[in-house]
Amino acid sequence: MKVILVDDDTTMHLILSKMLRKLPEVHVVGTFIDTKSAASFLQEHTDIGLAFVDIAMKGENGMEFAARLGSSGSPVQLVFVTSHKDFALEAYELSVIDYLVKPVSQERLQRAVYRAIVNWRAFHSPAAPLSPELPTERIVISALGDVVVSNEVGRVKWISRKCTELFAYLLLYRGRRIPRSKLVTDIFGGIEHAGAERYLNTTVYQLRKSLEPLGMREVIRSENDGYALELNDCVIDYVEFEARVEELQTIDASQVEIALGVERLYTGDLFGDKAYVWAIHETERYSQIYVAFVKRLVAVLISLGDTSSASKLLLKLNEHNPLDESVIRHLMIIREMMGDKKGLNALYTNYVRLLNQELGIRPSKELTILNDSLVRAFTDKKTKTAKP
Repeated sequence: MKVILVDDDTTMHLILSKMLRKLPEVHVVGTFIDTKSAASFLQEHTDIGLAFVDIAMKGENGMEFAARLGSSGSPVQLVFVTSHKDFALEAYELSVIDYLVKPVSQERLQRAVYRAIVNWRAFHSPAAPLSPELPTERIVISALGDVVVSNEVGRVKWISRKCTELFAYLLLYRGRRIPRSKLVTDIFGGIEHAGAERYLNTTVYQLRKSLEPLGMREVIRSENDGYALELNDCVIDYVEFEARVEELQTIDASQVEIALGVERLYTGDLFGDKAYVWAIHETERYSQIYVAFVKRLVAVLISLGDTSSASKLLLKLNEHNPLDESVIRHLMIIREMMGDKKGLNALYTNYVRLLNQELGIRPSKELTILNDSLVRAFTDKKTKTAKP
């Protein structure tokens, strides 16, 4: 996918270009210090999939640029990269796919890019004929890390948080009729019944109004005192992720690059940080699928001697769950393979401290034995090196 950068600070061109070069699926084809030159370039090059745009620029700012592109029907996806957190809500009203605050981490940048890639591939692959009553544009739903719905027309702008939650709920049970009584209990359970009924009516109306600009109003169907989400020819990121994992029951050396691509599809937990109580089971299930898949991939990478890629994946798992001993075990082995005795000691010591602080327990006997054996391995290597 072709990418452009729009920022009046040329240092950001260098930083983002360097970070994006680490992602093989994207190629930076242009950098611009103002929106006028970027807009001219986009008019001549209609195959650009993504633009990273600063908000605070001289002349036309990023917000105005995004609004102009949106009104012109430009297909290019936008990600704001800014030093200002205060514009996030307004930015999402402009249908940008992500909002990154400087300094941008590699992990956060990667999440934004792969969300854009999923959308791009969906819109540029052959679509099956749709039934006449449904919209003609392919729908792309990103629910890993957020709740984003888009098609070639643009991105859904949610009217309220509850309308986002109602869509997420119906998405999880797509194609099935959900009784109003269940929706009232699961989504509006903390409100007295009559008020909850009225709140549900309002939320259904808001949800349909949110979907209407993209020609998707009719995907919310009323059926026998309940509602169902009916989607045709749609791409749902967590469904695609699970299917791709299923295809890779075994991973060998020839499939490593494919597996790394599948790992990048998981851009965050189901529905992000919204923490819907009714979604806890599925959120945990997808998280476990991801963790188990990454551990299998890491084992292959270690066997191939690719300790750098393995470490990056393990550190992501460690950030997700710092108490997972199996992740620490793999990281310790990699430290020994890399000859990093100081890193090994720090890793083990910090983990022991964390277990004591959080749970009041010691690490398992197996981990202690592993640490001792790895430390001895360093000593043995040093002794062999010292011999004449």
